[in-house]
Order: sequence, then C-alpha cells, then structure tokens
Amino acid sequence: MPDDGAEELNHAPVRPQWLHYAVDGAPAVAFLGVLLITHDFRLATWFVVGGAIVSLLVGLIVDRRLRPLPTVTGVLALVFGGLSLILHRSDILKMKLTIIDGLLGAILLGGLLLKKNPLKLLLGGTFHLSDRAWAILAMRYGLFWWACAIANEVVRRTQTDLVWGYFRVAVIVAAIIFALAQTPFLLRHNQPPQEAGVPEPPDPGF
Repeated sequence: MPDDGAEELNHAPVRPQWLHYAVDGAPAVAFLGVLLITHDFRLATWFVVGGAIVSLLVGLIVDRRLRPLPTVTGVLALVFGGLSLILHRSDILKMKLTIIDGLLGAILLGGLLLKKNPLKLLLGGTFHLSDRAWAILAMRYGLFWWACAIANEVVRRTQTDLVWGYFRVAVIVAAIIFALAQTPFLLRHNQPPQEAGVPEPPDPGF
C-alpha cells in the first residue's frame, strides 16, 4: 500500500535556489532603489516592511512552509522596520543587522564551546555530515555573521543613510557568495543518502 504522506512530500514544489535569493533579497533591493530615487529613508523603510510581508507570503505559498531562518529575519525586519517608522528613528532599522547577526554568531560559536551545534539542528535534514564537518561549517557561519555585525556597526555609525543602503545590499551579495563557496566543502563531506545542495546564505532577508 503506497504511503500517501511520502507521495505528497515527493510531489511538493521545490523552489529553485535562485528564486530563494531573489525573494529573500527583494526588500533590501527595494529599500536601496527607493532611497536612491527619493533620498527619503522613512519612505524606503515602508518598502522594507512591505517587502518583508510579500517575501513571507511568497515563501508560504510557493514552498507551502516557512523556512526557519528567512522567517525569523523577515519577522524581525517587520519589527525593526515598524519601530523605526513609529519612533521616527532610522538607527533602529540599521541596528537590526548588528543585533541579529551578532546573536546568531554567538549562538553558533557558543554552541561549539558547549559541544552543541545549532546549525546541525537547523540544516540536519538537508545535509548528512560528520560531527567534525558540522563543527567546521558552524565555525565558518558564526565568524561570517560576526564579521557582518561588526562591519554594520562601523558603517551605520560613520556613513550616510545612502552608503548604508549600498552596504546592506552588498551584505546580501556577500552572503550568497559565502553560501555558494561552501558547496565544495559540502560535496566533499556530504554522506549518503542525499546529495549536497547549497546552504541558505546567512541572514538572507533584510
């Protein structure tokens, strides 16, 4: 007798990786576009909030589920963007990257010190790696997130809103490149039964 649940899972739609990147990065690109045209940070923030809502809805409709990391970053974009609009403070939205990436890096690196690996819990169903390989991957992601957090603090404190907008899009591009750069490592260390794919870029959302 066929397993209806397994059959439904096998026929579930799989969104191409490039579409993941496009949907997740859309709020930041929209923010920069509006900022370039209008030089109005507050108006651009509205596009961040709206873009985050659309990104979450598209992910839910196409994937029929909410991916953990993009969902968290999308919801936090709504929270920080909303607070920025309500309190009329642009620095609140800018701090989002520092806080979230700083915490994610601390969770991964702190987990390694405690002999735990949150990244394995998050991606363990997608990749089949040895504990040592998971630890190396977690170290890389943790350090990348911390580097993004530190860079964001420097840029947001020393540069204009427009420069920060450019920086925010550049971080997304860097995150995609970083994720793609892990593919050889995953192909080398991934174990049957699944082949390695491309991990989601760190903080892919705004």
